[in-house]
Amino acid sequence: MMEKIKNREAEIAVIGLGYIGLPTAIMFASVGFNVIGYEIRSEVVRRINNGNSHIIEPEINSLLKNVVEKGMLRATSNPEEIREKDAYLICVQTPLRKDKTPNLRYLEDAVKIVASVMKKGSLVIIESTVPPMTTVRMAELIEKLNGLKAGKDFYMVHAPERVMPGRIFKELVYNSRILGGITPESADLAEILYRSFVKGQIFKTDSTTSEMVKLMENTFRDVNIALANEFAFLAHQYGIDVFRAIELANTHPRVKIHTPGIGVGGHCLPKDPYLLLAPAKEDFGLIQKAREINEDMPLMAKDLLFEAFKLINLPPEEAIVVVLGLAYKGNSDDTRNSPAYAFIEAVQDDVGEIRSYDPYVSGTHESIEEALTGADAVVIATDHNEFKILSWEGLGKLMRNRILIDGRHLIEEPPKGFIFKGIGRGEY
Repeated sequence: MMEKIKNREAEIAVIGLGYIGLPTAIMFASVGFNVIGYEIRSEVVRRINNGNSHIIEPEINSLLKNVVEKGMLRATSNPEEIREKDAYLICVQTPLRKDKTPNLRYLEDAVKIVASVMKKGSLVIIESTVPPMTTVRMAELIEKLNGLKAGKDFYMVHAPERVMPGRIFKELVYNSRILGGITPESADLAEILYRSFVKGQIFKTDSTTSEMVKLMENTFRDVNIALANEFAFLAHQYGIDVFRAIELANTHPRVKIHTPGIGVGGHCLPKDPYLLLAPAKEDFGLIQKAREINEDMPLMAKDLLFEAFKLINLPPEEAIVVVLGLAYKGNSDDTRNSPAYAFIEAVQDDVGEIRSYDPYVSGTHESIEEALTGADAVVIATDHNEFKILSWEGLGKLMRNRILIDGRHLIEEPPKGFIFKGIGRGEY
């Protein structure tokens, strides 16, 4: 097995061809491995096999087309076509239920498929973000289903992704990787596999440590963003600009305060703290409180909007509100857990109409001009580059009333003629 991997003769199956699975499959195919991707969405399979990506990411279409045309990557919805592969990479979602507990149904379904088709000696890698001790439990599930023994008859590893949308291919290559094996031999095999394209450092550990490292990384960021958001609340009470205060505080050599805003979105940060806490036997207040603060930030934007309504005596139920940006981060089409939707949900029953415009997301207005015509208020929810260079003087002429709520600190100087309020920008 080790020699097959070293010689790029190992056959790889990637389960789940989403934001992580597809780029990962492309990377392995681009360095010479024969890769087949398993995906239950037939339209995604069709597009990939035609060399067209279903996700937006720099370089992805040219890279995908190259490996598909060379016959190094293809997709299927038939589990029989991934039978007896040398390595299986599981890249499926691990969402939360409504009660904030982990929903591992997709992972368990993927593991069951792998257990039904894998061969003795296969390497099984979970790239999905999971609660601590999940990889060990999935290894036990495989043992139960097919009788193979973990560490003896097959190898299993947790190898969490550590990439950011918009930089995925660069970070797949240059970011460091954590490989957590259920046995040292499992981690050794995974290291050889990933070293085929990873130029960053590779650190080997056990699977539970690997799971916790991934969750700690994102929980650290989430807690620190919550602190910045708490500073924003205080800045409103004290009537100061929190961004200027943060800029000055960060001149201290040991201080690096994060950026406050309308909320935290994406696949990882809103979820991973809950995954970290899920198996814990005790309550941990700091992590939980940070999550609550960040989840409440869209409500702060709502409060700013309704304060602006009062200033012009506009009944909320008559107001037309435009949300600029539905993606959770700038220059991306990724809307997973976007605070823009949380904001819309918070205000939709209280205002007359909600419109949206996002140049990266389908289903919104065709142009910003169309969205703003006759509107009363604009709420900036995403930091797209396009929104940083807007001419508000001209756009304001299209509006019935001119209210501007900045949830992403894109407006340096409030435009003339607008009632302007921004998160962390002064009186609340």
